[in-house]
Amino acid sequence: MGTNPPGHPLIRMGGRDPAEKHRTATPLELFFDLTFVIAFGVAGGQFAHEIAEAHFAAGLLGFGFTMFCVIWAWINFSWFASAYDTDDWIFRIVTMVQMLGVLILAMGIEPLFDSLVEGHHVDNVGIVAGYVIMRLALVSQWLRAARQDPQRRQTCLNFAKYLVVAQLGWVIVMLVPADIPTTFLMTVPLFAFEWAAPALAERKMRTPWHAHHIAERYGLLAIIALGECLFGVIEALRAVVGNHGWTLDAAVVGFAGTAIAFGMWWTYFLLPAAQALHLQRNRSFKFGYGHMPIFAAIAATGAGLHVAAYFIDHEAHISAAVAIASIAAPVAVFKITLTWLHSAMLGPDRMIVGVAVVVVLLLGLSVGLAAAGVALPLCMLVICAALTVSVIIEEHPRAKAAHRRRMALERLRLAVAE
Repeated sequence: MGTNPPGHPLIRMGGRDPAEKHRTATPLELFFDLTFVIAFGVAGGQFAHEIAEAHFAAGLLGFGFTMFCVIWAWINFSWFASAYDTDDWIFRIVTMVQMLGVLILAMGIEPLFDSLVEGHHVDNVGIVAGYVIMRLALVSQWLRAARQDPQRRQTCLNFAKYLVVAQLGWVIVMLVPADIPTTFLMTVPLFAFEWAAPALAERKMRTPWHAHHIAERYGLLAIIALGECLFGVIEALRAVVGNHGWTLDAAVVGFAGTAIAFGMWWTYFLLPAAQALHLQRNRSFKFGYGHMPIFAAIAATGAGLHVAAYFIDHEAHISAAVAIASIAAPVAVFKITLTWLHSAMLGPDRMIVGVAVVVVLLLGLSVGLAAAGVALPLCMLVICAALTVSVIIEEHPRAKAAHRRRMALERLRLAVAE
């Protein structure tokens, strides 16, 4: 906090002002996010390896489980910090413990994937242990907030109570040896309970989170996830250059992969998230939860680009169509979910929906072309073209997409004023 005195003495957790001016992400939050770079990278690398080996079910299960743990823990930290970040020495130490949890979780990702491939006992000890460490550290923060913010004491205690109950469940999952179906049956109710906990905790009073701060934090995590895409581009480019040198194919793969990542970045930031969330605080759950498939899809796109590298390097046991689908499918999930989020925050827009339909059709075309024998670099260009079409239409003055977004925000302002 810019107004803090020198040093970091204890500060009362009274709740931050949700209308605080110039609220931005802190250096501590940015440092915390670096651990998620590692988690995304390890998860993406393992997912790419399993898809390249045609272990589709194991890859999807492992990636889905990992992404839930990673993204959900990040979301909970970020919303708490938006409401109660004091940046004093206790807050910093507890955040360090949460960072340690992320690193332990990342160490457990590879054993989890390996056990899912083998199909016998699910090795979730490392990943669940790291997750529980993160969550119990957050419990201590909620208990501190409950003591120091009497107005929202019950809300904070509710969060702590539900978190402890959920972690007891995860510890049971970690300690009980089980096969894949049994583990699935145990974890699904825990996923559901974790998702329901914030709504249950805030039934009577909400925490004082800051809309612009939250929107910035989500945008920063999207950029971190996009880093996995750029890593996938480098792997694909290295594969082409390693096999054939600097050829036209190498240039196409490098350009297309970078353009795909850039197109996803451009598309994501077309939504005026901060203003829309500020005017509709009641839609915070849609905004927060709706981002989970978006973040996962971005990370999966990076993994898909890595799959393309395996295919180009003749190290994959899959067809060209599957290699392209590993990129096109998550891009489709990204675009569809982002279109839904746009409708949820600003209201339905037929043009935005129409653009999403065109994008999905072009993505499907890329897979069809790969199945028909078209070279992989050219199919990647089709995926690139799908996102390019989306950006051009939504940015073109004649489409008036920006104007419609401004009008939607103005309607929201008038509704709030009334």
